[in-house]
Amino acid sequence: MQNTTSKNRYNKLAVQSNVANALNAVDGDKFKLDLRLEGDSFLLASWPLCDVRRFDDQRYDWLMLIPRVDNSIEFTDLSEAQQRQLALEVQQVSLLLKEFGSGEKLNVGALGNVVSQLHVHLVMRHSQDPAWPGPVWGHSAAKRFDDATKATEVKRWQALL
Repeated sequence: MQNTTSKNRYNKLAVQSNVANALNAVDGDKFKLDLRLEGDSFLLASWPLCDVRRFDDQRYDWLMLIPRVDNSIEFTDLSEAQQRQLALEVQQVSLLLKEFGSGEKLNVGALGNVVSQLHVHLVMRHSQDPAWPGPVWGHSAAKRFDDATKATEVKRWQALL
């Protein structure tokens, strides 16, 4: 078996699969981002199904995927094509974080206990982070980006996405 790194496997264009045209991800003006997700993160990119957002906490390389599908709460609320596309987009962000993020362990989760709108967290963790080894959710107040650092962070991720 060939030894490949995530750099070799990561492909920026992979998220733009043939399935994407049939996703009907944005349903006109019906899709609304939950205000808590909007307040806790900032937009990096819009992929075929999901908005890719950066969680506003400097302590972690933490991205989120939010499908632009109205009234989606559970993974099963998505069509089969949307489920496949979400899996592809999760894979792509995972590879990106593992290649360019800071940490030793990637956590992927879609809990939705506080914010029911379907969203997937992808967080790089390391043994020196404040919440290690427990969950990052609810551990402590986020260390927000100031405007200048946020602009740098947006440029960083947009160049990779």
